[in-house]
Amino acid sequence: MPRRPSADRARPPGPERTLPHGAALLALAVLGVLVWITATHLAGPAGPVYGVSRPMLAAARADLAALPVRGSAPGDGYDRDEFGPAWDDVDGNGCDTRNDVLARDLTATTVDAEDACTVLSGTLVDPYGGATIAFERGPHSALVQIDHVVALNDAWRTGAQDLSADARRRLANDPANLLAVDGPLNQDKGAEDSATWLPPNRGFRCAYVLRQVEVKAAYGLWVTPEEHDAMAHELDGCRVVG
Repeated sequence: MPRRPSADRARPPGPERTLPHGAALLALAVLGVLVWITATHLAGPAGPVYGVSRPMLAAARADLAALPVRGSAPGDGYDRDEFGPAWDDVDGNGCDTRNDVLARDLTATTVDAEDACTVLSGTLVDPYGGATIAFERGPHSALVQIDHVVALNDAWRTGAQDLSADARRRLANDPANLLAVDGPLNQDKGAEDSATWLPPNRGFRCAYVLRQVEVKAAYGLWVTPEEHDAMAHELDGCRVVG
């Protein structure tokens, strides 16, 4: 049976914005095209090169142009609990979000015989660094981690603190904002945005920034001037396929 989500921790009073109309559907649409990105990479000298279609690139450029540009808000009040329980079962399929993403992004997976949700092992072609990583649940499972592409702390400082608690919970568990990646690289990224951190694998930077743009657009967030310029620069370098 699906697990019942627990209540969000109370936060200080203040204005809240609900998720923009249609944003949940947009996020799901983004997921569909970005799974395609991940599955259609080409060999490159420094790691896989992930191509994007011309319509996807045009949509990302239009969405970036429409994103509000302003300074980062103070991070006061940020807490992971503001985005609901970690790895909540938002889609109600009975599996937590972390295992959903592992099952999506890893190949040759095995699952627990008594709990088909729990991914026990698999292979990840890490988009951030390009390495192939063997995942096995246990003492070394942190070698593969689930990254929030738009980091939750960054989201908090660019509009998420004014979203409703439910919208923040969906943002934290939206498959369009989640990737299985190399654990140490995920730790290196921390809460940085595109102005201060990009994947070492240059061939994935376009797809990475495109995903950030679409997630920020879907949830009504903004970008800083430096972040906007870094995103525009990466989109200009995209490899167009199809």
